[in-house]
Order: sequence, then C-alpha cells, then structure tokens
Amino acid sequence: MQRYFVRNEQVVGDHVVISGDDVHHIGRVMRMNEGDRLLCCNEKSETMLCEIEQISNDFVRCRVIQWMETNVELPVHAYIASGLLKGDKYEFVLQKGTELGAKGFLPLITSRSIVKWDEKKGDKKVERWQKIVKEAAEQSHRAYMPSVCAPMTIRELIAWARDINYKYIAYEEEAKEGRHRAFAHLLQTMNKGESLLIVFGPEGGLSEQEVALLKEHGFVACSLGPRILRAETAPLYALSAVSYEWELKSTTQ
Repeated sequence: MQRYFVRNEQVVGDHVVISGDDVHHIGRVMRMNEGDRLLCCNEKSETMLCEIEQISNDFVRCRVIQWMETNVELPVHAYIASGLLKGDKYEFVLQKGTELGAKGFLPLITSRSIVKWDEKKGDKKVERWQKIVKEAAEQSHRAYMPSVCAPMTIRELIAWARDINYKYIAYEEEAKEGRHRAFAHLLQTMNKGESLLIVFGPEGGLSEQEVALLKEHGFVACSLGPRILRAETAPLYALSAVSYEWELKSTTQ
C-alpha cells in the first residue's frame, strides 16, 4: 500500500490533509479516487491507515481509519557523515542508506573532496537530496524519514555530534594494520535507543590531519574489514552490519 510522510500539523483530529507534490502523485500517478486507502506517517514515526475523502488540485483530504503498530526502524540511531562524492554517487548513498535504516545524513566538505560545494545552488541541491530520501523511505515502507543536513566542515560536524553516544571514523589505515574488532565490539555492546555516528571520507579519503582532529574530540578510528571499500560502498556496508547485529542476528539465536 502506498505511503506518504506528513507533518504533524497536517493531522487534525481524525483527518489528514496531504499537500505539495504528493497531491499530484496520488491523483495523477497512482490514479487514486475517493474511497481508496493509503498510509500516512507523521513526524513521530506513527503510521495511520487512511481513506481518501476528497481529492482536489491542491490537497487530498483523508480520514484516519486506524493507527497502526509498526516496527520497521533500526533499534539504534545510525547517522552517516560522508564526504561529498562525484556524479550521482552521493545520491546513491542517500537512497540506499535510507533503505538500510539510516537515521540521518551529514554531507562533509573535506580537504580531499573532489566535488566543490556551490553555495548559490546549495538550497536546490539539498532539496533534491531530501526528495530522494523521502521517496526511498516511502518505497522501503519506513515510518521515519531521515534528515539530510546541508554540507558542513569537520569542525561543524564535531559541534553537531556533541550529544551522540558513539562516534566512529571508518579509516582505511586501521584496515591495513589488521585492526578489525573495534566496530564489531561496538555493535555488540550498544544499547537500544543509543545513537551512533560514523564518518566516511570522499574518494581520496580523510586526511591525517582531519582524522587527528576528530580523534581529539572523542571519535574512534575503526576498520570495516580487511578489504578497502569504495567511498559509496563503505556507508552501506556499515549500515548492513548494524542491521544484522540488531535485527537479524537476534532472530537466529
């Protein structure tokens, strides 16, 4: 069943008023009519089964039939901070990272970033990223739409991460030295509801100075295994490991 994300103020009593691009999607793409049903998810990650009462050019008015119990989000909050990537690689990370359960994305401007951030086009770019995340969250039947920040520097990331429980850096030098246990140990010892931020470099990786600065502020360097992963692969590998440890491993024991 098709689902849509709505802001809390769009839910009034037992009715939901859908607006924006979703109106076109409901009426023109999905060709829904009055009486058809869909799912709406609010900002509290609550899911509502709704029935369409009215469709216009500007809004779709729905009646809430049932508040549904859902359990589709990762038990821990995993944030991905990743260097800006060439072409559509970063959009790939956003889309697939959303499907894998990321809580939020923080694009980074680093010393080795090949992509140069254009402030004049920045708002449009972030808006596109948010649309990609929204569509991926709807497609993967998530109850929460991940956040996407505007690109930030390493120092801005450090300030943002003050209240995060665990802060790690995926660093290829750790893999080369054969130190592979830190990340696995973290996943085994975290508690439900705690937060995790993992930092990834761009194509050229993070510089030694950037890694040193992060370490000075409580970040821990770790390896994701013996192989060196591409910049767009590493975040997805890490999220898959989190999902296995917290969602699949427990069901096999």
